[in-house]
Amino acid sequence: MDSEGFMQAFQKELTCSVCMNYFIDPVTIDCGHSFCRPCLYLCWEEDQTPKSCPECRGLSEKPDFKTNIVLKSLASLARQDAAKQTNSSEAQICVTHKEAKGLFCEVDKTLLCGPCSESPEHAAHGHSPVQWAAEEYREKLLKRMGSLWKMTQEMQNNLNLETHKTQSLENYVAIRKAMIKVQYQRIHLFLREEEQLHLEALEKEAKETLQQLRESEFRMTQQKESLKEMYRELTEMCHRPDMELLQDLGNVLERTDLVQMQKPQPVNPELTSWPVTGILDMLNNFRVDNVLSQKTTIHNVSLSEDDTTVIYGDDHHGVSREPQGAESFVAWGAVVFTSGRHYWEVDVTHSSNWILGVCKDILPSNTVISIDSEEAFLLFSMKVNNHYILSTNSPPLIQYVQRPLGGIGVFLDYDNGIVSFYDVCRSSLIYSFFPSFFSSPLKPFLCLRSP
Repeated sequence: MDSEGFMQAFQKELTCSVCMNYFIDPVTIDCGHSFCRPCLYLCWEEDQTPKSCPECRGLSEKPDFKTNIVLKSLASLARQDAAKQTNSSEAQICVTHKEAKGLFCEVDKTLLCGPCSESPEHAAHGHSPVQWAAEEYREKLLKRMGSLWKMTQEMQNNLNLETHKTQSLENYVAIRKAMIKVQYQRIHLFLREEEQLHLEALEKEAKETLQQLRESEFRMTQQKESLKEMYRELTEMCHRPDMELLQDLGNVLERTDLVQMQKPQPVNPELTSWPVTGILDMLNNFRVDNVLSQKTTIHNVSLSEDDTTVIYGDDHHGVSREPQGAESFVAWGAVVFTSGRHYWEVDVTHSSNWILGVCKDILPSNTVISIDSEEAFLLFSMKVNNHYILSTNSPPLIQYVQRPLGGIGVFLDYDNGIVSFYDVCRSSLIYSFFPSFFSSPLKPFLCLRSP
């Protein structure tokens, strides 16, 4: 093989088979083939599973790879050698001094010949050879690309979460419609008109909220595409000759900063808690007081992962969902219910995290309060990142309604197998478990956990 053929073969080994340019930030994957990291990321951008080599289709187990430093250095040398052949072109010759523009002004981000760099306009500025400056800014662009790609992946995760919220809310709205219909069937016939108005208001609000979620999905999709487009543009720019790369540098960096600043915020859906006329008056006919007669104040309260056990004291085994040392109030009923209708109210004004409802049995010991999960009907409130989440168990279900600010009403219709929760301040329904069969006595339960 002659020297020319040898050089061509050598240069081919330093060329990415995806973009057909010299490597930038090369990585070698499991099968042994090497590619530019940006090229590999863009090939795998749609979460291809399993991920395969763009050249031989061999499977790759790793999600990320370290830079091949030797290939990177050799590709940089080859790129600089190729740049020497373009630097002497007419476009890179200074019109005034008829010399090649071999220097880069760090302040003005412009290409200069030797005499221009010594002029009063540029003499006080820092200058560096074009090849050095190009490699330096190529590294800076690669770091910027890393940031863009990370944001792209975060945006994809946020988009997935937003899509999940949309499906969850649609399912929840369907369930809530059924709950409201059942609720209104229990009251007088003259409330039929209010029932219809309530459903229509829920339908309208749900439609608007779902539209907000879809718009949020659209904004996140658009932002993701903008980030990917900027990423592709920077990839293309890295492959440009040094002169072209540096001439457009300022504008590209400015647009990159603008794209990264435009980060859409997720939507936290919350439906209005519409009042149900006369519901509290009706429930107060079954009101009972002092149902939570057994009380204690304890520390390090937490729920187990299956939400069936309350653990407190020193032996919490790392399952606590609250900061250690937080004081909590736990109460349950000494009298159990085996029939009839019963209604009581609990004040949760001064607590962000609480659990209340009824359960089959409570077995207290020195360190553990165990709740039988077979028949436990509980409402949970938890504060996460300044956002309150209401949920119920059996099955676990997030409640997309406004957080109660005062008292919570609990209604137990033992004979018909119904447990319902109400927002006392708004006279509205929070949640009603669908009718079931109670086979055991039920006790009221309350846990107020300090912030």
